Amino acid sequence: MQADEMESSMESPNLEFEYGDTDSLTTELSEIYSYTEEPEFALNRDYFEEDFRSHVRGRRWIELGQEQQKSYVMRLLDALEVTDRDKRLKVARAILYLAQGVFDECDTDADVIHWSRHNVFLLYDMGIFTALLELLSMEMDNNQACSSAVRKPAISLADSTELRVLLSIMYLMVETIRLQTEDDRPEWRTAREAFKTELGSPLYNGEPFALLLFTMVTKFCSMNAPHFPIKKVLLLLWKTILFTMGGFEELQEMKVRGRERLSLPPLPEDSIKVVRSMRAASPPASAMELIEQQQQAKRGRRSRRSAFVDSLEGDSPFPKKQPLVKQDSLDTYNERDPFKNDDARDEEEDGEEADSGIEGEVDPLDSDVIIQPPPPPPPLRPPTERASLPKGLPWAPKVREKDIEHFLETSRNKFIGFTLGNDTETLVGLPRPIHESVKTLKQHKYVSIAEMQIKREEELQQCPMTLGEEDVDETPTEIVYLGMLPNLSQYVIALLKLLLAAAPTSKAKTDSINILADVLPEEMPITVLQSMKLGIDVNRHKEIIVKAISALLLLLLKHLKLNHIYQFEIVSQHLVFANCIPLILKFFNQNILSYISAKNSICVLDFPHCVVHEMPELTAESLEAGDRNQFCWRNLFSCINLLRILNKLTKWKHSRTMMLVVFKSAPILKRALKVKQAMMQLYVLKLLKIQTKYLGRQWRKSNMKTMSAIYQKVRHRLNDDWAYGNDIDARPWDFQAEECALRESIEKFNSRRYDKNQNGEFAPVDNCLQSVLGQRVELPEDFHYSYEMWLEREVFSQPIQWEGLLQQAR
Repeated sequence: MQADEMESSMESPNLEFEYGDTDSLTTELSEIYSYTEEPEFALNRDYFEEDFRSHVRGRRWIELGQEQQKSYVMRLLDALEVTDRDKRLKVARAILYLAQGVFDECDTDADVIHWSRHNVFLLYDMGIFTALLELLSMEMDNNQACSSAVRKPAISLADSTELRVLLSIMYLMVETIRLQTEDDRPEWRTAREAFKTELGSPLYNGEPFALLLFTMVTKFCSMNAPHFPIKKVLLLLWKTILFTMGGFEELQEMKVRGRERLSLPPLPEDSIKVVRSMRAASPPASAMELIEQQQQAKRGRRSRRSAFVDSLEGDSPFPKKQPLVKQDSLDTYNERDPFKNDDARDEEEDGEEADSGIEGEVDPLDSDVIIQPPPPPPPLRPPTERASLPKGLPWAPKVREKDIEHFLETSRNKFIGFTLGNDTETLVGLPRPIHESVKTLKQHKYVSIAEMQIKREEELQQCPMTLGEEDVDETPTEIVYLGMLPNLSQYVIALLKLLLAAAPTSKAKTDSINILADVLPEEMPITVLQSMKLGIDVNRHKEIIVKAISALLLLLLKHLKLNHIYQFEIVSQHLVFANCIPLILKFFNQNILSYISAKNSICVLDFPHCVVHEMPELTAESLEAGDRNQFCWRNLFSCINLLRILNKLTKWKHSRTMMLVVFKSAPILKRALKVKQAMMQLYVLKLLKIQTKYLGRQWRKSNMKTMSAIYQKVRHRLNDDWAYGNDIDARPWDFQAEECALRESIEKFNSRRYDKNQNGEFAPVDNCLQSVLGQRVELPEDFHYSYEMWLEREVFSQPIQWEGLLQQAR
């Protein structure tokens, strides 16, 4: 297995992957359907044509005018209200065929996408989405379907037919309207904004549409509705959040506007552009590669030495000693002997420096190919190629206010002998170099929106009456958070359960959730070809679920953090308490190169290709071939999302960083560096950087190539000693207290902002002396018996310091 990993790492090319909110439109539309749903495309067409021909004779849909199309859609909308379940399903299939782009009347994939877009805006304009929403709510509350599904030993596609049709139409509408194109009509742009507002507002039973889908997820995970098509629910939930809240570029714009409102300096750089311009590093050598390299180096030195000895003494009759591989591997990882001679040490250091290069930046001789004999040196790169490389570090350094305070506190203790608290301006008594250091730190000082929000929250907690009520903007993020808050823990646990069930490293258990209800056919395959097709479909199904959950969680975390830091912290804490950190590490504890290059797709069965072109005969060879891409977009996208979530959970949290150390994440993350994609490597290196100080000196010495990559690619904190780990053992962290303090701050925030009875403890106070003294107070009966004793003890026998009272009054 190690040999296979070594070969794959040596042969892995740079991946031309562009990270974004979603994949291409055709890919996103095709992923809503399983391959086992393929026969239903023809079923949708037949139901539509049967009804269409009975009302419009001799003409095709694409030949009708706008008004005729509207009148026919209105007829379908009226037919949706019939009580007969089968008739209602036929009408819904006809609407789905319209949303799919009347593919039987199209010749190319582009035509299908064009008419799908045209029909979707028409359907929305006629109010189809609201009608579908009522039907979806009715199907969710269908207790008969739920109870029969619970009793069934095996659930298949047939159990979720109505739900799948409804969710497919709604997904096509959300995904199509969400995307903005240059040739959009003005009325389409107006419709997009109206639909976005409608989805993000609490218009559906007092809550936004996303909350209805979250309820479906929790109902499915609690085994109360195992027939729900969970992949479609998750995809629709992700796209709804993406549409209503905004994607990564919208987040960057919102962050810029938020800093302007708080009068903070602009961002030092656009993180999206910086990451896209970064280049991948060559992966660090594995253990076997290091052993082979050590052997080759020793063979080279031994051959030179033996040639010299042979020239002096001639051929020797005794056999020469062979090196021990085990000793070489020990030399690789053990610390160097301080009593070795300098020559040997120099040779080893030279070898280590040669191995610590980063591709394209240190030396044109790449050290990836180790097992093969050394090739002849290639010609040097022309100077123009070197000049084109980016100069300097990719990120501007950052310094927090706490870092400056800590630096000045240490300096004052050292040079003066006392501190001045949080004063960062007074530099009296400190030497000139300290002045320069403070000046440099202040030049790179960065105040985040989160720090301003925490400071404002502290002020509101201290002065609730003086500062008055806080004005909270009714943003889509705020509305979703308010709706999620009562059942937040259930939503988080449900999503993580689904992520665990869909992870490729998970083993099937009897008590695990069945996520294959909407992919398994009614009749199980009987031929090898059908089994292969179903196997690919099941793997693809799981990959799409991981993609949807990872993108959904990342979007929620990023939007909540921008909306208010404590909203982000409560979701993060629920994720951590639900074992999200070990779950993500378990996900990456696999051959990640194989996962990223998986070919779990059959191109000829993808929508809209399968409905426009004639279906070729499928064979076992064509199924095994897959597509020709060097990587699977959705799997690489999922990996980057999960790494970003892990970074968000652990950043500035020492207790969670120690969880990474305890769960031995370093070798798992180091293996992920074998994927030659700059963005994925960046987030892996960030996770390695925050725990480097806890891994020990020997780990740092054995992983100098990784350390160099961290220096080159991760943002620098000017006075961060991440690479040294000074006084780590002498600094105990109270992990439980850290999380409890955070939870207390979160509860105070939620109570202040969202508790409707928060002002119950505040009542008007009468400050007038005459009215207070004039009030009649009813005293208990026993008061009269002990009144004189109380006067003697509390009043007459106590000396009163009148001068002190007068001074306090002044």
